[in-house]
Amino acid sequence: MSVQVASEKPPSSMDEEKYDAKEKILTTLDDSTGAAEVTSSEIGEVFADGPRLIDLGEDGKERPIETDLDYSTRLLSLDDDPTLPIWTFRMWFLSIGLSCFGAVLGQIFYFRPQTLTVSQLFLQIISYIMGKVLEELLPGPGNSRFKTSDSRFWRFFNPGPFNIKEHVAITIMASTASSSALAISIFAAQDLYYNVKPNAAVGIFTLIGSQLIGYGTAGIMRSFLVYPTFALYPQLIPSVQLFDALHRGQAAVMQKKRLKFFWVIFIAIFVWEWFPEYIAPTLTGVSIFCLANQDSAWFTRIFGGAAGNEGLGVFSLSFDWAYIGPGGNSIGALFTPLSTQLSLYGGCLVCIIAFCACYASNTWNTQNFPFLTQLLFYENGTKYDQLKILNSDFTLNEEKLAQEGLPWYAASQLLFKISRTMYIGAAITHFLVWHYPTVYQIVRNSRKNDCDDPHYRRMKVYKEISNWWYLVVLIVTIAISLGTTYAAKSGLPWWAFFIALIFAWMFVPIIGTLYATVGYAPSIENMVQMLGGALVPGKPVANMYFTMYGFNPVTQALSLLRDLKLGQYAKLPPRVTFTVQTVGTIAGGLLNFVIAKTILESQRTILLAVQGSNVWSGQQVQSYNSDAVSWGALGKPLYAPGTRYGFVPYMLLVGLGFPLPFWFLHRKYPKVGFNLVFTPVLVAELGFLSVGINSAVFTRFGVTILSQYYLRKYRATWFRKYNFLLSAALDGGTSVMIFVFTFAVGGGSGKVTQFPTWALNPKGNPDYCKRLSD
Repeated sequence: MSVQVASEKPPSSMDEEKYDAKEKILTTLDDSTGAAEVTSSEIGEVFADGPRLIDLGEDGKERPIETDLDYSTRLLSLDDDPTLPIWTFRMWFLSIGLSCFGAVLGQIFYFRPQTLTVSQLFLQIISYIMGKVLEELLPGPGNSRFKTSDSRFWRFFNPGPFNIKEHVAITIMASTASSSALAISIFAAQDLYYNVKPNAAVGIFTLIGSQLIGYGTAGIMRSFLVYPTFALYPQLIPSVQLFDALHRGQAAVMQKKRLKFFWVIFIAIFVWEWFPEYIAPTLTGVSIFCLANQDSAWFTRIFGGAAGNEGLGVFSLSFDWAYIGPGGNSIGALFTPLSTQLSLYGGCLVCIIAFCACYASNTWNTQNFPFLTQLLFYENGTKYDQLKILNSDFTLNEEKLAQEGLPWYAASQLLFKISRTMYIGAAITHFLVWHYPTVYQIVRNSRKNDCDDPHYRRMKVYKEISNWWYLVVLIVTIAISLGTTYAAKSGLPWWAFFIALIFAWMFVPIIGTLYATVGYAPSIENMVQMLGGALVPGKPVANMYFTMYGFNPVTQALSLLRDLKLGQYAKLPPRVTFTVQTVGTIAGGLLNFVIAKTILESQRTILLAVQGSNVWSGQQVQSYNSDAVSWGALGKPLYAPGTRYGFVPYMLLVGLGFPLPFWFLHRKYPKVGFNLVFTPVLVAELGFLSVGINSAVFTRFGVTILSQYYLRKYRATWFRKYNFLLSAALDGGTSVMIFVFTFAVGGGSGKVTQFPTWALNPKGNPDYCKRLSD
């Protein structure tokens, strides 16, 4: 093995001084000699006994993880065995089974009071346990208890130990299926608010088309959003480290310690989570202020937060990792870089001040409405009846609108819209000034020089996917989506459908770059709704479909790009990644439809309520429908210049200019750290606390400082060995507990079993704050 010293310029979003201070060590992976000759053990020896420029600082202590190259070479293994079997019976059996399981759980989570996702770490852990079980149970050459031949048939059943490539393939397929499809929001809104139940065939094909349509663009852009080292995807680090711990170097003493550490934390958090989630919900958010004054509405608004749409959670202490983590989301207290999270919490601080100021001053008559709500209201505070202003085909009736009057937003919801409109402009400018030079250089050099990322070079032994694969998927799904749009009588014309797609494709490189580098991708949904309202006015249902095809391709593209990067880190062949993700998407969409229909029928009353319950809530559907009505049916009356909310679209222009002061300040004072202020994240979260359970925000901030500042800087060795594994254990154990809880006593099986009322499970709000709405 050879080692070379490199001095490449870093991506412009990184701190240049950190790169210039020390030379970087790269593994020379010569294709002519074969990448497989370099092993992770050799890498470790070089770092331990060689120059150690990548490990040690000038003080002789291990240097903190700082650069993208640190992440990819010091935290993740470069080891690979191209001979490991992947297309085995247990891979297909567990992939399809866990895809069905994840799709059911993900759809249940969609109707929870706080937005949760099925943690990829949870599916990763479950699939490992089941894979090891099948390794012992299935006959084949890999199981000495059965006498079988070494034929292809028996190798398909059990070729040997359950390996990392099977495990990664199962995890990707299952996690792909485990999120609720955006089309479900349309079907749920039509069912709850328009009394329209979609045809099963139209619904299923709408799900398949809308979920796969973003994959074509993502595949074509993988040369600069997957292959290079700067495309880091920090949210993947816990998963990849867990794969390494479970499958690589298990004979080593340190690896055994790490595995023991993981399972101890996993079991401990599984047991603990029964308290805040079921036995003692007060632990979700302990508010000293509400305990001191249980009759103050303002105390509820400011210090409450343990119930959905209750309050802002200021100074609340949360002991529920489901909300601290938060399990499975792209932002995590233990793995998202500190600069990203500080930008988020900076926006959160402004959010708290703005919400309280607007309510106290009764701006936009907001005291007539609940403090936090996603619904539309009449000026007197009663819920707005949207059906009274629509024709039978759900288009706007001007005469009826004149009788009913325009609806009103709560100030918190309006500020959320303002922040997400500003974000679009900020994301565009941030990409252009910070990332575009790097992306342009990568794209230009890719035609002449191959990517020099160490993990990508190891992937050269596998066949790449042709761009034609992605193009075929794109063409087929466009045809399906266009057909179902007309079959569903959505009211969306064909030309608007294509404008929505073009808009989505424009934003994939912009949002994708932010997602790949800082681990965060705020939604462009609000901007798409605004555009749809302008193009197809007076049609709320058409606006829902426009939003789906202008926004969902971006989120699906990011999902594929993330999983392609996971495959690169774990050395899973690209064709395998593409196949399992496509199959998982289709399976997940089918089950999303079935489960959503069941929940809508059984929990209809609760889903229509403002605050819902601690188990079920329609807050996501309420928000999606309110947006469709306000932008689709009432876009011009509400947002035209000179009207009540006419200033909202102009926030896009404000967002365009927001990153520029920080860029100019960094150029003038390059050592201050203005380049670490991620302006799209900051402005996107000016409405961060507008929905859901907010009691964990301050606790999460404390955990972030402990992990991403103190441990990373002063306990660099412990941070490298255990921090991301700790995140995996906490998220995984919490997700397993929530699944068991949901079906055992939480109503997932159709029956809710309430825990008896006691001091930590009171009637009303769990944190003893005054109840403000039902």
